[in-house]
Amino acid sequence: MEKSEAAEKVRLETLRRAADALDCVLVYALVPKKQLQQMVEDQARKIAIDHLSRVSHSMALEDQAVANDDLELRVQEFIDNSLGQRDLWNGKRRIFSKNLTVRRP
Repeated sequence: MEKSEAAEKVRLETLRRAADALDCVLVYALVPKKQLQQMVEDQARKIAIDHLSRVSHSMALEDQAVANDDLELRVQEFIDNSLGQRDLWNGKRRIFSKNLTVRRP
């Protein structure tokens, strides 16, 4: 078991047997590096910036470029008006908003 642990290849079966031998309950968990609220905010921001950059690129191609002066405002507005909790980790990035306003320079 020590060799497996050093190689980071410990099997659950081995851990379960060790726990039984020590009259213990095996518990394993994933512990986030950040607080949950921060993870949610970071993911929302990532999605908003990705979406807004694609929209900005399309608008620039149509000679309707959007200034980046108010990017933070647009990111927050997109998060507030267009993202729901289910949108954050579902893998589907097709988010359309009827409420999002685009400010042109």
